[in-house]
Amino acid sequence: MIIKIDNLKKSFKDVNAVNDVSFKVKEGELFSFLGVNGAGKSTTINIISGVLKKDSGKVQVCGYDIDENPNGIKSKIGIVFQNSVLDKKLNAYENLKYRANLYGIFGSAFKSRLEEMTELLDLKDILKRPLIKLSGGQKRRIDIARALIHNPELLILDEPTTGLDPKTRITVWSVIEKLRKNNGLTVFLTTHYMEEAADSDYVVIIDSGKIAAEGTPHDLKNNYASDFIKMYNHREEAEKYFSSLGYTVINKRDFTEIELTSTAQTAQFFKEKPQLFEDFEVLKGNMDNVFLKVTGKDLHGG
Repeated sequence: MIIKIDNLKKSFKDVNAVNDVSFKVKEGELFSFLGVNGAGKSTTINIISGVLKKDSGKVQVCGYDIDENPNGIKSKIGIVFQNSVLDKKLNAYENLKYRANLYGIFGSAFKSRLEEMTELLDLKDILKRPLIKLSGGQKRRIDIARALIHNPELLILDEPTTGLDPKTRITVWSVIEKLRKNNGLTVFLTTHYMEEAADSDYVVIIDSGKIAAEGTPHDLKNNYASDFIKMYNHREEAEKYFSSLGYTVINKRDFTEIELTSTAQTAQFFKEKPQLFEDFEVLKGNMDNVFLKVTGKDLHGG
């Protein structure tokens, strides 16, 4: 296991930020840790990375116990924070060189590692440019290079694509997937984009400091997410029919939506009321539905 956490607790005065949390992260997997702001995600990450002291529990990262060898852990992980931590007084090259030096990477070793990062993240044209002249996406690529410069075993991504344009988001994930495939990199992700979490190997949802649900995306969707029928015509008749059967019916501007308990039900409905199904689609439940069902909130804190 890359991460093994048992009965982790952390409080701030009367607030139980992390309340008896336990989970494991396997080597090489993409692990998503989901929750609204204030749920306990950042507190957990700060404990894992040694920034914050835990109150109780056991934390092991990359084979090291956080209490016995915090420096050993720090050498094995890289972190991309939601807000950039680059030094604005330095250019991209200087930021990366300074970071590498902190890990004892100098001279030809740094040059070799920089060349790898430059090729991987397409940094050649921006290395010597002042940070104030770089776009948000360009700065994010430098942030990722900074986190990877010492070749960590574990990469922690704290909402890494928030505010990025779609093209840059695709680029970021292409790089991450390449590293996972070629280097066996383990990725610990927090995100507000459920399509990113849907590609995870394992998901933990935390709510008010406690684990509310966990499992593979497939299992979570099967256990918590409903499927839906969207009806685009005969809407009034469809509403009466499904309401009479006790189903939740929501009228939207362009369609009527019916929440199902099983996708297989659609075949029976079609058999009984074929005239309703001239223009419709069946949508599988997704991770947004899972999160809302588990926590009663949307991932943006609503």
